[in-house]
Amino acid sequence: MKKKLNLILAALTVCLAAANSLLAGVDSAPVRHTFAIGTNDFLLDGHRFQIRCGEIHAARVPKEYWRNRLQMARAMGLNTVCAYLFWNQIEPRPGQFDWSGQGDLADFCRIAQEEGLWVILRPGPYACAEWEMGGLPWWLLKDPSLKVRSRDPHFLNPARAYLKEVGRELGPLQITHGGPILMVQVENEYGFFGRDKQYMNDIRQALLDAGFDVPLFCCDPPSHLKDGYAGNLFPVVNFGSDPEQSFASLREILPQGPLMCGEFYPGWFDTWGAPHHLGNRTQYLADLEYMLKHDESFSIYMAHGGTTFGLWSGCDRPFKPDTSSYDYDAPISEAGWPTKKFYLTRDLFAKYLLPGETIPAPPATNPVITIAPVTAAECAPVFASLPAALHDQQPRNMEAYDQGYGCILYRTTVPAGPAATLTAAAVHDFGYVYLEGKRIGIFDRRTQDFKIHLPARTNDAQLDVLVEPMGRVNFGPEMADRKGLIAPVKLGGATLTGWKIFRLPLDAEMLAGLKWQRGPVQGPAFWRATVNIEKPGDTFLDLRGWGKGDVWVNGHCLARFWNIGPTQTAYTPGCWLHPGTNEIVILDLLGPAKPVVAGLARPILNELRPQLDFARSRRPDVSLNLASTKPVFTAQFEPGSQMQEIKFPAPAKGYYFCLEAMSSFDGKPFAAVGELDLLDANGNPISHNDWTIAYVDSEERVKEDGSAENAIDGQTANYWHTEWGAAQPGYPHQLVLNLGKTETISGFRYVPRQSDGPGRIKDYRIYVGDHLVKK
Repeated sequence: MKKKLNLILAALTVCLAAANSLLAGVDSAPVRHTFAIGTNDFLLDGHRFQIRCGEIHAARVPKEYWRNRLQMARAMGLNTVCAYLFWNQIEPRPGQFDWSGQGDLADFCRIAQEEGLWVILRPGPYACAEWEMGGLPWWLLKDPSLKVRSRDPHFLNPARAYLKEVGRELGPLQITHGGPILMVQVENEYGFFGRDKQYMNDIRQALLDAGFDVPLFCCDPPSHLKDGYAGNLFPVVNFGSDPEQSFASLREILPQGPLMCGEFYPGWFDTWGAPHHLGNRTQYLADLEYMLKHDESFSIYMAHGGTTFGLWSGCDRPFKPDTSSYDYDAPISEAGWPTKKFYLTRDLFAKYLLPGETIPAPPATNPVITIAPVTAAECAPVFASLPAALHDQQPRNMEAYDQGYGCILYRTTVPAGPAATLTAAAVHDFGYVYLEGKRIGIFDRRTQDFKIHLPARTNDAQLDVLVEPMGRVNFGPEMADRKGLIAPVKLGGATLTGWKIFRLPLDAEMLAGLKWQRGPVQGPAFWRATVNIEKPGDTFLDLRGWGKGDVWVNGHCLARFWNIGPTQTAYTPGCWLHPGTNEIVILDLLGPAKPVVAGLARPILNELRPQLDFARSRRPDVSLNLASTKPVFTAQFEPGSQMQEIKFPAPAKGYYFCLEAMSSFDGKPFAAVGELDLLDANGNPISHNDWTIAYVDSEERVKEDGSAENAIDGQTANYWHTEWGAAQPGYPHQLVLNLGKTETISGFRYVPRQSDGPGRIKDYRIYVGDHLVKK
C-alpha cells in the first residue's frame, strides 16, 4: 500500500508549469507557476502552500455580483475558492450545452484569478449541494431502467460527453495552461453512495480524456473514506467538527501527504418547516484554528451560500425539500454582507498568513432599498391558462411526457356515485385535488398517505390533480426521483382511466402566454403587480401574506416560497431591477391571505408558522406498542463519533424498525442520532424512499432543528435530538421508522451525533415488527 501510495504521490508531485495571468503590467513577461502535492505539503512554486479555501457557487450568485463576492472571499482571508459545476444547468437537453449567464464558469474562474484567488473545480458529474437531483439532468430519468452514478452505459456515456465538454470549456484555465485551477474533484462523496471502484476509475479517466492534467482528488466523510476508494486519486475528508479524529481516519488511507478537509461546515442548509440553522461559531473557530496550527488545508462549505434561484433547489432524503435561501449561516450572508463570523474568521486567518500574504479590505456592500406594499391586482387562473392536452390511459411521471420542471395537471372524469376513497400509488410531491373546480384535498408526500375522501356525485364530474414537484432528491440512491402522479389511481378500488395531461413548465414561454384578468380569483393562480423604483438596490420580497408557490421579478425566477417557513422572504438582487416599472409575478397554489407584496431591508430566515401547514401535524396520531414484542437485539454502542455497523444474530422481518435508547454516555437525559441506515439480507443499505417517521417520543423543533427526519436524511452533520428547550424528558427514548413495506433486516449502521454536545447513546434495544405502533 505504501509503495503504491508513493508512486501516486510521485506522479502528483510532477511540477505543473503554468503561465500566470496575474500580470504586473501588459508588457510584463508572465510569471511561471507550479503546483504539486508533496510528501508533506501542497507546494506552490516549490513552497509550502496551505490551502485556505471557501466554497462559492456561481449559479447561486447573480453574474453581475461575482466579482463582489470573490472580493469578499479574498477579504475574508481565503487564497482559494472552490466551485461546483452543475451538469443539469450546463446541459439542459441532451447535447445542448449552455455556458451563458450563471453558467459561465470560465468567466467566474477568470474573475477569481484577477482577484488573487486560486480555484478548485468540482465538475461532478454528481454534486449534491442541495441542488436539484444533485446536479444530474432530469432527462436521464426518461429511461426507466437507468441507474445513476453507475457504469450503466445510459448514465456513463452521457457523463463522459458532459465531462469532455467541461474540459473543452475549462481545461485552458488550469494552472498548467496559465489559469487558476489547481485541482479537480472526481465525483462527490461516492463512498456514501456505492463501492464500485471501477466506476470511480471510469469517471477519473473521463476527466483525463477531457484534458485535465492537474491533480485529481476525491472526497468523503470519515465513515465512508474507504468505500469506493481505488487508490489512484488524492483523498480528502469532509466534516463539520472534530478535525483530529477525521484526519486520523484519512491517515488510514493516506499514510503520507498533506491533509485536507474538502468540506468544512460553518452552518447548515434549511428545509421547509424546520428552524433556520445556525452553526456553533465557537466550535467553528476552534476547529479552524486547529487546522491552521497543524498545517492542514480546508475548504469552508459555504463561505458564501447565496440563493438557489429558479426551480433548482433540491430535496433531502427521504423527502425534505430545501428552501431557496442558501444562506447556510455562512461568513458571507445570502446578500453578500459580512457577518460577525466573517470578521472573526478574517482575524483568525490574519495570524496564520503565509510569507508575503496580505488580506485586502472588504469591498463596499451593494445598496439596499425597500419597496412600499403594493397590491397584485391582476390574476391569471392556472386552469384558464392550460396548453393543449396530451392523452393517456394511465397517468405517468412528468419525465415520460418530456417535462423536467414546473407543475403538471392530470384530468379525468369520475362517474356519479356515492362518496368513496381516492387513492394513488404515489404523488411526487404535492397533489392538489379538485372536483368540479373545488379543492377537496391535498396528496402530501411528507406523510406518504395518498388517500383522499371524494364526496358523493349526482353526475359525472371532472377530477383534477395538480402536481407540484419540489425538487428531486439530491442525495443517496433515491435520486432517481421521478415526479408527477404515479399510477394506478383508484376510486373505491376501481382504476381510473382516460386521462388528459397538461404540462405547465413555468418557463418564460408559459409566463408570456398567461391570460390576465382583474382579480380576485379562487384556486391556483398567477398574480401580477408592478412597482416603480427610482434607484435599484437589493431588497427582500416579503411573502408572508402568500401561500405556496414561486415568484418572479422582471422574468427572473427568484425562489420558491411557502408560508410555513422558516424563510419568509425572497432575496431580490438590485441588478435584476431597473429604474422605472418592474414586474412581479407570483404563482400561489394555495391562494394568498392578502395579495400584497413589499420589499424589506433585511431577510426573514427563521419565522416558522406550523399552524398554516395544510398537513397540520407531521406526526401520525399513534401510540407505541412494544409491550408484547421482544427486542431482536440489545447492546451498547461504542463511544466516540465513528460510524458503527451492527449485525443481528439472525435477520428480522417487519414493517417497522424501532431504536429504543436506554441511556447516554454522559448521563444526561438527551438522545441524538446523526444517521441510521438499515441493511437488507445481503448486508446492503435499504432505500429510504418510502420511509417516514412512525413515532418519536421527543424531538427538539423550536430551539434547533432536531427533528426525527434528520436521522434518516443521509446527512451526518445534522441529527435527531430529543427536546431540550421547553422540556427535557428522560430516558428511554424511542424512534420508530415506517419502512413503507415489510423488509428483511440483517443489521443497521449508526452514526452518532458528530458535533460536540450531549445525546450520544450508550445502551439501546432494537425492535422489528409489523405492530410496533397502534392508532
